[in-house]
Amino acid sequence: MNGKRYYKPRPSFGRIMLRIIIGAVVCLIIAAAVAYFAFGVRYKSVRTADGLKVKFFGVTENGNIKKGWIRYSTGVSAKIDLSGEKPKLTYSNGDVYEGDLDVALKEGVGKMTYKNGDVYEGEFRGDVCDGKGVMTYAEGTVYDGMYVSGKQEGSASVTFSDGSSFTGTYKDGRMDGASCVYRHANGDVYTGDFTEGMMNGHGEYVWANGDKYTGDFKNDVREGRGVYEWANGEKYDGEFAGNLMNGYGVYTFVGGRTYEGYFENGVVVRTDKGE
Repeated sequence: MNGKRYYKPRPSFGRIMLRIIIGAVVCLIIAAAVAYFAFGVRYKSVRTADGLKVKFFGVTENGNIKKGWIRYSTGVSAKIDLSGEKPKLTYSNGDVYEGDLDVALKEGVGKMTYKNGDVYEGEFRGDVCDGKGVMTYAEGTVYDGMYVSGKQEGSASVTFSDGSSFTGTYKDGRMDGASCVYRHANGDVYTGDFTEGMMNGHGEYVWANGDKYTGDFKNDVREGRGVYEWANGEKYDGEFAGNLMNGYGVYTFVGGRTYEGYFENGVVVRTDKGE
């Protein structure tokens, strides 16, 4: 032998760190597996019907939530409480939900109480109001009707805080449809078409004093062809603009006498025939 000693090279710092990292990752995987199978810990990411991302972290048993919390992509989070008859979500923004859940999403029937005092009770799908429901606003208005993807849409009955009411259909959160009925608090009643929350199309407006208009409307105004009948028996059949007689028409007085001609801002400007 030549007397030389051979030493095993010491691993570099980089290799040591790599081994430490690999060991830590393996430990985390093992811990996650133990938590998953032994304790039912779950992490799940889903999306709501309106596109928000929701993350759930908690404990489940046989597919049912035991405890946990959820967090939305908007930054709002909620703690899940199962101590009551129904699951309860208490949100970081002050809102509270009690009702059915599908892991991280509101699904089924429930009650949502908003921080501002509004309350919704009804059906949920994909974490949003969808189906039949009742929204009671803090200021007193009550919407009882259909929802689609979080928006008031479909048949509905609404009682407003001022005492007026609406029966008909909604679209995108506004009165919209044919054969709707709007009853004003003062006794006036409109029956007819709505578009984008206003009287648009054909309808009949009856005032509490007995006057009646049947004809065309545009943006809540008498506009187009129509017939206005006064409670005293007088009648105008003709064109309207800006709620007034404008254009060609026939005015009939109580005794039967008529004026046929042109009107401007509710006043006769030229008479073609008078009897």
